[in-house]
Amino acid sequence: MGNPVDFYFKVLEIPKDSSPQEIRAAYRALVKKWHPDKHPASSKPQAEAKFKAITQAYEALNVQEDSRAKLGFGGGGGGGNKGGGSNRGLEAARPHRSQELFPQSGSRRDFKDVYYSIGGGGPVPRPTFSGSARRKPPPVEHKLECTLEELFRGCKKEVKFTRDIVTKNGLITHQEERHTIKVKPGWKKGTKITFEGMGDQRQGCVPADVVILISERKHPIFKRVGNDLVLKVEVPLVNALTGWTFSFPLVSGEKMSCSFHDEIIHPGYEKVIKGQGMPLVHEKGFRGDLRIKFHIIFPTKLSDDQRSSIVELLNDCT
Repeated sequence: MGNPVDFYFKVLEIPKDSSPQEIRAAYRALVKKWHPDKHPASSKPQAEAKFKAITQAYEALNVQEDSRAKLGFGGGGGGGNKGGGSNRGLEAARPHRSQELFPQSGSRRDFKDVYYSIGGGGPVPRPTFSGSARRKPPPVEHKLECTLEELFRGCKKEVKFTRDIVTKNGLITHQEERHTIKVKPGWKKGTKITFEGMGDQRQGCVPADVVILISERKHPIFKRVGNDLVLKVEVPLVNALTGWTFSFPLVSGEKMSCSFHDEIIHPGYEKVIKGQGMPLVHEKGFRGDLRIKFHIIFPTKLSDDQRSSIVELLNDCT
């Protein structure tokens, strides 16, 4: 079947003589790439399987000296690599590096070979732990509410949350975390900020991530649609037909005036003012548009004379 250690290095996509620092760097890069939360539903099963294999491969290489010797990392003793040279670079030096990978680890794990299939190939060995495998719980989400003005200008906001910490003697205590988030101009509702490993700690598990989810407080005047801002305005019928000027405050705090003299405001009419919407996060200096939508207020009653006058006036209109 071959030495299972070779497979672990293959999963982490690194040479068999990689140093602990290189193993750690490869692991961090791969778990970020294959974290299930970063993949759509269609590819999530594949990402979960890959993520699990990467974690288990890293776990297998992060064991104490006695366990590493069982897997063929031993020095000159009889438990070493019988093949002679395939793992030559990993023999005597590896046991002395085991503590460097995870200095805080003090537990011992016994391994046994199990088999599973990947792709269309045959079965390959993978270690399982006699105890609980180290798992990473789902991320913990906290909402951070921002006003439209804060999302327009950008700001700094402090978030606070409490998490469980496992002490050296195995007890669980509570710890308050405070972090400052720099909200960038143009951030949208649903933007996520991730603090890796800042969630609750549990025995035998990797600490969960904490995800801060941006939410948007309802604005009294504007509604945000993507990068555009929508303003709904009521206009009397006489002004819609004969001309109108009105002013309103912008999200930036400035005031804007709009005049309609040569335009007829009809049902469904929309005035678009370019570059007066929300900032674009990835295009500095650019903004969305301001879209003004009108609701025309029609009279509820007309006298006979008024009706006759309107008919006389409008009959000549095209």
